[in-house]
Amino acid sequence: MTDSMAVSDADAVVWLIDSDQPRLPDTQRPWIDVAVGILIDASGALLMASRPPGKAYAGYWEFPGGKVEVAETVEQALVRELHEELGIDLTAQDVQCWKVAHADYPHARVRLHFCKVRVWSGVPDAREGQQFAWTYMPVLLEPVLPATLPVLEWLSAENHSSGLNPSTKPS
Repeated sequence: MTDSMAVSDADAVVWLIDSDQPRLPDTQRPWIDVAVGILIDASGALLMASRPPGKAYAGYWEFPGGKVEVAETVEQALVRELHEELGIDLTAQDVQCWKVAHADYPHARVRLHFCKVRVWSGVPDAREGQQFAWTYMPVLLEPVLPATLPVLEWLSAENHSSGLNPSTKPS
């Protein structure tokens, strides 16, 4: 990963996921940087996608995104991943880096760069066999990927502090 406008992870939270499960040694689980897109439409709905078959936690709901490749910024990775996964187009300037957290899964350690995206072109289309859904807070989709649950709490807290009622859908 190259230098980026991404939020510093010096104060990042570390989530231990499925702590009751056996883990590979840390030397076999290097930290993987992942760009995560929280797409928010004009009505405030969030786009969530299910993990495709064949991946860990297949069928669990999460925000779309993927690995940051060598020499990519978080923003560049998210632009690429959202085009590959959903067929939508955006620029790095459309990506607002928001929070960073570490998820320590039994099979992998992931540094998650959560980014808000409010501007894109095109209509999302599931290109990798996943399902996707526009949803409002509180999110009722199940099951939700463990590392996504705290993000939903952050979004809910942000909505409450701004005076918005997150469970109200626009009419």
